[in-house]
Amino acid sequence: MKVGIVGVGEMGAAIAGHLAANGHEVSAYDVDSAKLKAVAGRGIRPAGSLEELAKMAEFFPVVVSTDAQSTAVTETLSQHAEDGAIIAVVATNHPNTMKELAALCESRGKRFIDAPVVYGASGAREGTLLSLCGGAEEDIERVRPVMMAYSRNVLRVGPVGAGQLAKACNNLLHWVHCVSNYETLLLAKRFGVDAQRMREVLLECPAFNLTLKRWDSTRFTWQEKDMDVTMDLAQQGGLSLPLSGQTDQLVKLLTAKDVSALLYDEECSYLGVNVKPMTPEEGGLG
Repeated sequence: MKVGIVGVGEMGAAIAGHLAANGHEVSAYDVDSAKLKAVAGRGIRPAGSLEELAKMAEFFPVVVSTDAQSTAVTETLSQHAEDGAIIAVVATNHPNTMKELAALCESRGKRFIDAPVVYGASGAREGTLLSLCGGAEEDIERVRPVMMAYSRNVLRVGPVGAGQLAKACNNLLHWVHCVSNYETLLLAKRFGVDAQRMREVLLECPAFNLTLKRWDSTRFTWQEKDMDVTMDLAQQGGLSLPLSGQTDQLVKLLTAKDVSALLYDEECSYLGVNVKPMTPEEGGLG
Protein backbone atom coordinates (compact mmCIF):
# COMPACT_ATOMS: atom_id res chain seq x y z
CA MET A 1 0.00 0.00 0.00
CA LYS A 2 1.10 3.60 -0.55
CA VAL A 3 1.67 5.06 2.91
CA GLY A 4 2.37 8.69 3.79
CA ILE A 5 3.64 9.06 7.34
CA VAL A 6 3.60 12.43 9.09
CA GLY A 7 6.24 12.84 11.79
CA VAL A 8 9.49 10.89 11.68
CA GLY A 9 10.87 11.43 15.16
CA GLU A 10 11.90 8.46 17.25
CA MET A 11 8.55 6.66 16.96
CA GLY A 12 7.62 7.72 13.42
CA ALA A 13 11.03 6.91 11.94
CA ALA A 14 10.93 3.41 13.40
CA ILE A 15 7.38 2.85 12.15
CA ALA A 16 8.31 4.13 8.69
CA GLY A 17 11.29 1.78 8.59
CA HIS A 18 9.14 -1.27 9.38
CA LEU A 19 6.61 -0.24 6.74
CA ALA A 20 9.31 0.07 4.08
CA ALA A 21 10.92 -3.22 5.13
CA ASN A 22 7.58 -4.96 4.69
CA GLY A 23 7.20 -3.86 1.10
CA HIS A 24 4.98 -0.81 1.42
CA GLU A 25 5.67 2.28 -0.68
CA VAL A 26 6.44 4.82 2.03
CA SER A 27 6.62 8.59 1.81
CA ALA A 28 7.09 10.94 4.75
CA TYR A 29 6.88 14.54 5.86
CA ASP A 30 8.29 16.26 8.93
CA VAL A 31 8.77 19.91 9.78
CA ASP A 32 12.33 18.98 10.82
CA SER A 33 14.27 18.59 7.56
CA ALA A 34 17.11 16.77 9.34
CA LYS A 35 14.76 14.02 10.48
CA LEU A 36 13.32 13.77 6.99
CA LYS A 37 16.78 13.49 5.50
CA ALA A 38 17.69 10.73 7.97
CA VAL A 39 14.82 8.47 6.89
CA ALA A 40 15.33 9.22 3.20
CA GLY A 41 18.42 7.03 3.36
CA ARG A 42 16.22 4.09 4.30
CA GLY A 43 14.19 4.02 1.10
CA ILE A 44 11.50 6.45 2.26
CA ARG A 45 10.51 9.23 -0.14
CA PRO A 46 10.58 12.70 1.44
CA ALA A 47 7.75 15.13 0.72
CA GLY A 48 8.32 18.86 0.68
CA SER A 49 4.97 19.67 2.28
CA LEU A 50 1.81 18.09 3.65
CA GLU A 51 0.05 19.07 0.46
CA GLU A 52 2.63 17.15 -1.56
CA LEU A 53 2.46 14.16 0.76
CA ALA A 54 -1.33 14.09 0.42
CA LYS A 55 -0.93 13.24 -3.28
CA MET A 56 1.59 10.45 -2.65
CA ALA A 57 -0.40 7.94 -0.59
CA GLU A 58 -3.74 6.41 0.36
CA PHE A 59 -3.08 5.78 4.05
CA PHE A 60 -1.66 8.42 6.38
CA PRO A 61 -0.41 7.53 9.87
CA VAL A 62 -0.03 10.76 11.84
CA VAL A 63 2.74 10.40 14.44
CA VAL A 64 2.93 13.83 16.07
CA SER A 65 2.67 14.94 19.71
CA THR A 66 -0.28 17.19 20.46
CA ASP A 67 -3.96 17.46 19.64
CA ALA A 68 -3.28 20.78 17.92
CA GLN A 69 -0.67 19.16 15.67
CA SER A 70 -2.97 16.24 14.82
CA THR A 71 -5.73 18.70 14.00
CA ALA A 72 -3.56 20.86 11.74
CA VAL A 73 -2.18 17.83 9.89
CA THR A 74 -5.61 16.24 9.44
CA GLU A 75 -7.12 19.49 8.19
CA THR A 76 -4.49 19.70 5.43
CA LEU A 77 -4.46 16.02 4.48
CA SER A 78 -8.25 15.77 4.38
CA GLN A 79 -8.36 18.73 2.03
CA HIS A 80 -5.74 17.50 -0.44
CA ALA A 81 -5.77 13.68 -0.34
CA GLU A 82 -7.77 11.55 -2.76
CA ASP A 83 -11.33 10.62 -1.80
CA GLY A 84 -11.46 7.47 0.29
CA ALA A 85 -8.00 7.98 1.76
CA ILE A 86 -7.64 6.91 5.39
CA ILE A 87 -6.06 9.18 7.98
CA ALA A 88 -4.97 7.50 11.22
CA VAL A 89 -3.87 9.46 14.29
CA VAL A 90 -1.19 7.34 15.94
CA ALA A 91 -0.38 10.11 18.41
CA THR A 92 -1.83 10.04 21.94
CA ASN A 93 -4.66 12.58 21.88
CA HIS A 94 -8.03 13.28 23.50
CA PRO A 95 -10.96 11.10 22.32
CA ASN A 96 -13.03 14.26 21.72
CA THR A 97 -10.46 15.51 19.22
CA MET A 98 -10.79 12.25 17.30
CA LYS A 99 -14.56 12.67 16.98
CA GLU A 100 -14.09 16.20 15.65
CA LEU A 101 -11.48 15.09 13.11
CA ALA A 102 -13.59 12.13 12.00
CA ALA A 103 -16.49 14.49 11.27
CA LEU A 104 -14.18 16.79 9.30
CA CYS A 105 -12.82 13.89 7.24
CA GLU A 106 -16.30 12.55 6.53
CA SER A 107 -17.42 15.96 5.29
CA ARG A 108 -14.53 15.90 2.81
CA GLY A 109 -14.94 12.34 1.58
CA LYS A 110 -12.05 10.89 3.59
CA ARG A 111 -11.94 8.10 6.18
CA PHE A 112 -10.59 8.47 9.69
CA ILE A 113 -9.47 6.18 12.50
CA ASP A 114 -7.60 6.72 15.74
CA ALA A 115 -4.80 4.19 16.22
CA PRO A 116 -2.57 5.11 19.18
CA VAL A 117 0.07 2.60 20.19
CA VAL A 118 1.50 1.17 23.40
CA TYR A 119 4.88 -0.38 24.28
CA GLY A 120 6.71 2.85 23.54
CA ALA A 121 10.04 3.45 21.88
CA SER A 122 11.30 -0.09 22.38
CA GLY A 123 8.15 -1.48 20.75
CA ALA A 124 8.62 0.90 17.84
CA ARG A 125 12.23 -0.16 17.35
CA GLU A 126 11.34 -3.85 17.50
CA GLY A 127 8.11 -3.58 15.49
CA THR A 128 6.09 -4.93 18.43
CA LEU A 129 3.77 -2.03 19.19
CA LEU A 130 0.13 -2.72 19.99
CA SER A 131 -2.28 -0.60 17.94
CA LEU A 132 -5.49 0.36 19.77
CA CYS A 133 -8.01 1.44 17.18
CA GLY A 134 -11.26 3.34 17.07
CA GLY A 135 -13.30 3.66 13.91
CA ALA A 136 -15.37 1.74 11.39
CA GLU A 137 -14.48 -1.93 11.25
CA GLU A 138 -14.09 -1.88 7.47
CA ASP A 139 -11.62 1.02 7.65
CA ILE A 140 -9.50 -0.69 10.29
CA GLU A 141 -9.54 -3.97 8.39
CA ARG A 142 -8.47 -2.20 5.21
CA VAL A 143 -5.27 -0.93 6.80
CA ARG A 144 -4.71 -3.76 9.30
CA PRO A 145 -2.01 -5.42 7.11
CA VAL A 146 -0.15 -2.10 7.02
CA MET A 147 -0.31 -1.53 10.77
CA MET A 148 0.79 -5.12 11.38
CA ALA A 149 4.15 -4.16 9.85
CA TYR A 150 4.94 -2.38 13.13
CA SER A 151 2.45 -3.99 15.54
CA ARG A 152 2.22 -7.24 17.49
CA ASN A 153 -1.54 -6.89 17.07
CA VAL A 154 -4.19 -4.46 15.87
CA LEU A 155 -7.22 -4.27 18.15
CA ARG A 156 -10.47 -2.52 17.28
CA VAL A 157 -11.79 -1.19 20.58
CA GLY A 158 -14.93 0.52 19.26
CA PRO A 159 -16.03 3.60 17.31
CA VAL A 160 -13.86 6.64 16.65
CA GLY A 161 -12.26 7.81 19.89
CA ALA A 162 -12.28 4.36 21.50
CA GLY A 163 -8.64 3.76 20.63
CA GLN A 164 -7.65 6.92 22.47
CA LEU A 165 -9.88 5.94 25.39
CA ALA A 166 -8.09 2.59 25.59
CA LYS A 167 -4.74 4.40 25.51
CA ALA A 168 -5.91 6.68 28.34
CA CYS A 169 -6.96 3.65 30.40
CA ASN A 170 -3.59 2.01 29.77
CA ASN A 171 -1.75 5.20 30.68
CA LEU A 172 -3.74 5.60 33.89
CA LEU A 173 -2.77 2.10 35.04
CA HIS A 174 0.84 2.72 34.05
CA TRP A 175 1.13 5.90 36.11
CA VAL A 176 -0.74 4.37 39.05
CA HIS A 177 1.80 1.55 38.93
CA CYS A 178 4.65 4.04 38.80
CA VAL A 179 3.52 5.65 42.04
CA SER A 180 2.66 2.38 43.78
CA ASN A 181 5.91 0.74 42.66
CA TYR A 182 7.91 3.65 43.98
CA GLU A 183 6.21 3.67 47.38
CA THR A 184 6.49 -0.12 47.64
CA LEU A 185 10.21 -0.22 46.91
CA LEU A 186 10.75 2.82 49.14
CA LEU A 187 9.30 0.80 52.03
CA ALA A 188 11.71 -2.05 51.29
CA LYS A 189 14.66 0.32 51.07
CA ARG A 190 13.79 2.05 54.32
CA PHE A 191 13.89 -1.28 56.17
CA GLY A 192 17.29 -2.17 54.77
CA VAL A 193 16.41 -4.49 51.89
CA ASP A 194 17.96 -3.53 48.55
CA ALA A 195 15.23 -1.99 46.41
CA GLN A 196 16.48 -3.61 43.22
CA ARG A 197 16.51 -7.01 44.95
CA MET A 198 12.94 -6.45 46.16
CA ARG A 199 11.95 -5.49 42.63
CA GLU A 200 13.38 -8.78 41.34
CA VAL A 201 11.44 -10.68 44.01
CA LEU A 202 8.17 -8.87 43.28
CA LEU A 203 8.48 -9.70 39.60
CA GLU A 204 7.98 -13.32 40.68
CA CYS A 205 4.97 -12.49 42.86
CA PRO A 206 1.24 -12.03 42.08
CA ALA A 207 1.74 -8.25 42.41
CA PHE A 208 3.85 -8.30 39.22
CA ASN A 209 3.12 -5.51 36.76
CA LEU A 210 4.78 -4.77 33.44
CA THR A 211 5.62 -1.23 34.55
CA LEU A 212 7.76 -2.71 37.33
CA LYS A 213 9.49 -4.99 34.83
CA ARG A 214 10.28 -2.02 32.55
CA TRP A 215 11.04 0.27 35.52
CA ASP A 216 14.60 1.09 34.39
CA SER A 217 13.39 2.46 31.05
CA THR A 218 10.35 4.49 32.20
CA ARG A 219 11.12 8.02 31.04
CA PHE A 220 8.51 10.04 32.92
CA THR A 221 7.99 12.19 29.84
CA TRP A 222 4.25 12.33 29.23
CA GLN A 223 2.69 11.78 32.66
CA GLU A 224 1.27 15.30 32.94
CA LYS A 225 -0.34 15.19 29.50
CA ASP A 226 -1.65 11.65 30.03
CA MET A 227 -3.17 12.42 33.41
CA ASP A 228 -4.71 15.65 32.12
CA VAL A 229 -6.66 13.57 29.59
CA THR A 230 -7.73 11.10 32.30
CA MET A 231 -8.95 13.80 34.66
CA ASP A 232 -10.75 15.63 31.86
CA LEU A 233 -12.55 12.43 30.87
CA ALA A 234 -13.51 11.80 34.50
CA GLN A 235 -14.98 15.28 34.77
CA GLN A 236 -16.78 14.94 31.44
CA GLY A 237 -18.23 11.62 32.57
CA GLY A 238 -19.27 12.88 35.99
CA LEU A 239 -16.98 10.37 37.71
CA SER A 240 -15.19 10.68 41.05
CA LEU A 241 -11.81 8.94 40.71
CA PRO A 242 -9.92 9.72 43.93
CA LEU A 243 -7.03 7.33 43.26
CA SER A 244 -6.57 8.88 39.82
CA GLY A 245 -6.59 12.33 41.39
CA GLN A 246 -3.86 11.37 43.85
CA THR A 247 -1.85 9.75 41.07
CA ASP A 248 -2.23 12.91 38.98
CA GLN A 249 -0.54 14.90 41.74
CA LEU A 250 2.09 12.38 42.85
CA VAL A 251 3.37 11.19 39.48
CA LYS A 252 4.23 14.75 38.49
CA LEU A 253 6.84 14.72 41.26
CA LEU A 254 8.66 11.61 40.01
CA THR A 255 11.49 11.47 37.49
CA ALA A 256 13.65 8.76 35.96
CA LYS A 257 16.49 10.07 38.15
CA ASP A 258 14.38 9.44 41.26
CA VAL A 259 13.76 5.85 40.21
CA SER A 260 17.44 5.30 39.53
CA ALA A 261 18.34 6.62 42.98
CA LEU A 262 15.72 4.41 44.59
CA LEU A 263 17.02 1.28 42.89
CA TYR A 264 20.75 1.83 42.89
CA ASP A 265 21.85 4.59 45.28
CA GLU A 266 22.31 4.53 49.03
CA GLU A 267 19.75 7.31 49.50
CA CYS A 268 16.76 8.61 47.58
CA SER A 269 13.97 11.10 48.21
CA TYR A 270 10.19 11.24 48.13
CA LEU A 271 7.89 14.22 48.65
CA GLY A 272 10.88 16.32 49.60
CA VAL A 273 12.17 13.92 52.27
CA ASN A 274 15.52 12.16 51.99
CA VAL A 275 15.24 8.44 52.70
CA LYS A 276 18.02 6.02 53.59
CA PRO A 277 17.96 2.50 55.07
CA MET A 278 17.44 2.30 58.82
CA THR A 279 20.12 0.60 60.84
CA PRO A 280 19.22 -2.48 62.95
CA GLU A 281 19.27 -0.24 66.01
CA GLU A 282 16.67 2.01 64.34
CA GLY A 283 14.46 -0.95 63.46
CA GLY A 284 15.92 -1.88 60.06
CA LEU A 285 16.67 -5.43 59.01
CA GLY A 286 20.35 -4.75 58.53
